[in-house]
Amino acid sequence: MENSHPPAAIRAQHRAEDLARRLPPLLVAAERIAATVAQGAHGRRRVGTGETFWQFRRYQPGDAHNRIDWRQTGKSTHVFVRENEWEAAQTVWVWRDDSPSMNWRSDRNLPTKRDRADLLSLALSALLLRGGERVHLAGSDVPPSAARSILPRLADWLTGQIYTHDGPGLPPASVRLPRHAQAVLFGDLLSPLDRIEASVARLSGRGVRGHLVQVLDPGEETLPYAGRVRFKGLEGEGSLLVPRVDGVRDAYRERLAAQRDGLAGIARAAGWTLTLHRTDKPPQMALLSLWTALSGEG
Repeated sequence: MENSHPPAAIRAQHRAEDLARRLPPLLVAAERIAATVAQGAHGRRRVGTGETFWQFRRYQPGDAHNRIDWRQTGKSTHVFVRENEWEAAQTVWVWRDDSPSMNWRSDRNLPTKRDRADLLSLALSALLLRGGERVHLAGSDVPPSAARSILPRLADWLTGQIYTHDGPGLPPASVRLPRHAQAVLFGDLLSPLDRIEASVARLSGRGVRGHLVQVLDPGEETLPYAGRVRFKGLEGEGSLLVPRVDGVRDAYRERLAAQRDGLAGIARAAGWTLTLHRTDKPPQMALLSLWTALSGEG
């Protein structure tokens, strides 16, 4: 039978799963909203009684028939099930910066920031699924699920086989997470600090516990250029001609340090964590840091 998933997506999935296998299975230490959690067949969670309604979602193979909402189903050609707020909160919501600046790398032997963020997003998803956790890539049309069979579809979306990637550098206001969920945000996090703070505050205000992961190219950290250099913006900023890069290197590094200090302060104020990662470093380092943060061992 012909493989329906593009080679790039399959390679990304295999690399991510290989990375995930090097770490122990991740069991997210999520605070449960419900007093008790009923486990269904094959470890699937089922809706308890007396909980707050969250949303309808499309029926998936394996969903219990008693979860089907026949009234909502009768309004459509699709079958829908109910999700309550506590159940949705068990999902780890993974978001990856979709902005053009993520397409950059300082050396052709390095991955772009987007490539590395894609790998980390998919590897984290593989770890979570191995631990029986529900995963959702914010912005994708793949419903939250604990089934490992969703990995190829996640890889399809991340590698751009289904979507073109030119989105925002921060989660838009339309990304709606349930109270007390967990979120992991991958990006270069170079947006103005006030915008990042507002985005984090909007999520943490709903009780969402989160983890920021800054993915940078080593060239962005060290500014290793010399002499006269023209820098071109990737998001419509235009270009900047610097006569002597050596003369601005110290000021640039101070500015980057201030950005990171600001990120750390934003994360600390919200009760979130911050992980720093460079694309010339092994991805296992960032994944292990996330595993520690998500499992509550840090």
